[in-house]
Amino acid sequence: VQLQASGGLVQAGGSLRLSCAAPGRIFSSAVMGWFRQAPGKGREFVALIRWGVGSTRYADSVKGRFTISKHNANTMYLQMNALKPEDTAVYYCARSTAYSLSAGDFGSWGQGTLVTVSS
Repeated sequence: VQLQASGGLVQAGGSLRLSCAAPGRIFSSAVMGWFRQAPGKGREFVALIRWGVGSTRYADSVKGRFTISKHNANTMYLQMNALKPEDTAVYYCARSTAYSLSAGDFGSWGQGTLVTVSS
């Protein structure tokens, strides 16, 4: 299963919304997550949502600025506000059956989308 996302270029302080659409319905037992990978760094957790109950969790670096949400049965968003140059990275969406912050526990990775925040 492949997930898709969309990104772009934005100035510091600006906003951008990423979307991730699964080809089929996302089951209520799933945990959907966003991760990112900056140049020369490892893949890091950004946010997750427990699909059935809607509870969320965020990395400290994005808390208060990013919001993960469900749009419909197969689509989620990552609303990114007050963007900083250090948010520049390739962003990925992924799915897991476990409540985990570890990329290794997620599968069905999307191809990634580049978000560039200019200063």
